[in-house]
Amino acid sequence: MPLDRNRFGLSCAITTPMREGGGVDLPRLVKHARHVLAQGCDSVTLYGTTGEGAALGLPARGAMMGALIGAGIDPASQIYAGVAASSLHEAVEQGRLALDAGAKGLLVAPPFYFKGVSDEGLYRWFSQFFEKLGGSVRNVVLYHIPSVTAVDISVGLVQRLKTAFPGIVVGVKDSSGSYANTEALLKAHGELAILVGDERQLAKAVRNGAQGTICGVANLVPHLLRPMVYEGTDSPVVNALVDEICSHPVLPAVKALVGHLHGDAGFGAMRAPLEALDEGTRQRLFAAFDRITQAKAA
Repeated sequence: MPLDRNRFGLSCAITTPMREGGGVDLPRLVKHARHVLAQGCDSVTLYGTTGEGAALGLPARGAMMGALIGAGIDPASQIYAGVAASSLHEAVEQGRLALDAGAKGLLVAPPFYFKGVSDEGLYRWFSQFFEKLGGSVRNVVLYHIPSVTAVDISVGLVQRLKTAFPGIVVGVKDSSGSYANTEALLKAHGELAILVGDERQLAKAVRNGAQGTICGVANLVPHLLRPMVYEGTDSPVVNALVDEICSHPVLPAVKALVGHLHGDAGFGAMRAPLEALDEGTRQRLFAAFDRITQAKAA
């Protein structure tokens, strides 16, 4: 299916394979990135939530970016980079590393340590972030994921930022899980790329103007997500798969299933403080995954 250049499309919030002890497994990362791109993803997003991005320091981030670029993956068209830090300095360093490497854009979460902050405070933080990055900053997607950050990116804050930084703020990823919030973003900011994190709401949102997704299930079934992104086609299989994954700790469940797809149990390790699924849970998850996806094939 040809890519609509006016649509953000399908980006995989790529899982980060780890070695025991917490080091990034670069060969597995490259293998998996090539796989999801071949199976229908338009891009990969490094260092997102599914990729344990908040636990990744600059050395790991640089090594990961370098490994993908060295494997022939084009950063200008195929790589977005997550930014997740409470310190403005660290956020800027994360953003600068990715932009200097040629990444297409950034997925930027709000600072998350302090709670109960105002839109004014967040506006100042984002403004300083953009200003410190200077002329290199581009294609910023604001990341609304209050279940993790406990900090909202409101419709009004998006208005202020897109007005103050036109052409820099290009989208919002809504991982609130609330379709009413997605609807409000579409109504107020339909000219931006409104992206949906919950795959179960994706097709409906696309039919109402959303431009795609950066999501974890793209690690597993990008070929099923692509019609949802480009045609707004509902997928009961994707819905059932998300329900199953959400009945477990989500990040280790996705990573375990990636290993299941590749026939490689080495994909299971997590970076502390997160923990891998135990073997019994993994096997039950694999059986459920096979049952759900084979129902589609039948």
